[in-house]
Amino acid sequence: MAYTPDPTRYEKMEYRKCGNSGLKLPAVSLGIWHNFGTLDDYQNMKEMLFTAFDLGITHFDAANNYGPEPGSAEENLGRILREEFEGHRDELLISTKAGYTMWPGPYGDWGSRKYILASLDQSLSRLGLDYVDIFYHHRPDPETPLEETLGALATAVHSGKALYAGLSRYDGPHLKEAVRILNELQCPFVLNQVRYHIFDRNIEQDGLLDTARELNKGIIVFSPLAQGLLTGRYLNGIPADSRVKTSGVFLKESQITEDYLAKARALNAIAAERGQSLTQMALSWVLKTEGITSVLIGASNPRQIEENVAAVAKTAFSDYELAAIDSIAGY
Repeated sequence: MAYTPDPTRYEKMEYRKCGNSGLKLPAVSLGIWHNFGTLDDYQNMKEMLFTAFDLGITHFDAANNYGPEPGSAEENLGRILREEFEGHRDELLISTKAGYTMWPGPYGDWGSRKYILASLDQSLSRLGLDYVDIFYHHRPDPETPLEETLGALATAVHSGKALYAGLSRYDGPHLKEAVRILNELQCPFVLNQVRYHIFDRNIEQDGLLDTARELNKGIIVFSPLAQGLLTGRYLNGIPADSRVKTSGVFLKESQITEDYLAKARALNAIAAERGQSLTQMALSWVLKTEGITSVLIGASNPRQIEENVAAVAKTAFSDYELAAIDSIAGY
């Protein structure tokens, strides 16, 4: 049976503008960094995208190297869009990125004009799309002039292959310079994708958050749950099927220390008092921050998406709660 979206989906989500642009993102966006690769279950991928859209998540975030194998997440997303979301393309925001290694040799990585524009063409082919809504440079390239990298993004937009430009992992000073260059190129830039969570306040300390507010640019947050450390997943031991046990690449068993557990259990107690799970409170904490457009979640099943989206309904915190969270996290 063909997928039919929930007709009440837009009543379930908050939509926030990217700075002073006309573009709005759902407060919760779905990233396909994990669980959309070659070895993952295709039916589960479909069910996660169905659940997300039914809950008002209109933004699906990809990158050229997501997998494994690199490129496979875009291929799977593209297949699902063709098979299940026909007629809904204009309701969706599809983003992708270029900046990490995709093919051998000197032209398959970083930020040269050749790499970025070739990568976008490959991404569009895998996705089966004429354009993406947001095309990001995935990370700063210290060896390529910023003008060259951003000029490639501008070409992508001016050619109609992307509607907006985005950046990822750019700090405050680099963001300010990038905005100046993109303004000169008349390229609509809307969003910087950065890490931010209760345990990591770097964007507050390096000036990025203030700079984005000053420039009226959006921020979308990745890893808002600290790769699982801000969930209840590890409060009572490490499950055998957890990411720590199955991959250990981005979250290592050595991080599950007694100090971490004490902090996580204290945060979990605050969440319980708020009527939330630790996961929900961690997402709500990010979303309460002025200037944050959206949080990017990853999921391994539809139930996790449902739990995550529930965080949108409760983003207000008392002064006592905020002070307690800061104290626990060491800020």
